[in-house]
Amino acid sequence: MLTASLPIPQLLLLIAVFFGTSLISVVTGSTSLITVPVMLQMGIEPRTAIATNMFALLLLSVGGALPFLKSQRIDRQRLPGLISLTLAGSILGALLVLVIPATSIAPLISGFMLMIALFSLLNWNAGIKPVSGEPSRLAKLAGYAVTFGLGIYGGFFSGGYVTMLTVAYITLFRMSFVEAIGITKLVNVFSCLVAVVIFATQGILDYQLGFILGITMFVGGVMGGQFALRLDDVWLKCIFIVTVVGLAVKLILVHDRVPKQSN
Repeated sequence: MLTASLPIPQLLLLIAVFFGTSLISVVTGSTSLITVPVMLQMGIEPRTAIATNMFALLLLSVGGALPFLKSQRIDRQRLPGLISLTLAGSILGALLVLVIPATSIAPLISGFMLMIALFSLLNWNAGIKPVSGEPSRLAKLAGYAVTFGLGIYGGFFSGGYVTMLTVAYITLFRMSFVEAIGITKLVNVFSCLVAVVIFATQGILDYQLGFILGITMFVGGVMGGQFALRLDDVWLKCIFIVTVVGLAVKLILVHDRVPKQSN
């Protein structure tokens, strides 16, 4: 079992970053796009950073889902199928961490994030104005397929996973913004749980640091979930788009500053 060896000032900075991120990421997702780079900058080994961050995300998702469960704002009918597909995909994704460097996908994710923001702007009423009727059979099948595909990515790295899943559920399942936020938090609990179990068996999880950051994010998740339930869907969508664009730009700038290796 690994133990945290960070100096107190760095640990306090990490706690502040994780708490602040957890408050807003209940709405926006993309937590790992902020937290993992900060951990890497503090000298934490990449695979340990991903594994420990996933443990903290597990507690964040639990904390973020609780207010929505109490308010009955989660589609319980689709939940079993979504959870099953997420578990299967996350197992594959977590195993990929052992062979693929997470840093190689940053440019791809920044592109996805910008496309998500653009799509949300062009389809402004999606998730805000209720849509009558059930989604088509094709849309439902696409929603379940996307759940499995994104589950693979969620188990691998998770940065932007909940963000993309939120947009998919609003578009394909015709959920409101608050409904999509609630159900993605609960689905992400199972995605993180599978990944954490696999990472633990490989001995790359820093339990001490994980518990400290996890408890921090649990508190932030509960507070963020309660805050999200008080906002209407227009405000939630505005917060979502602004944060997604900011993170996408950050990813592009950071990638451009990384020196290219010569062949």
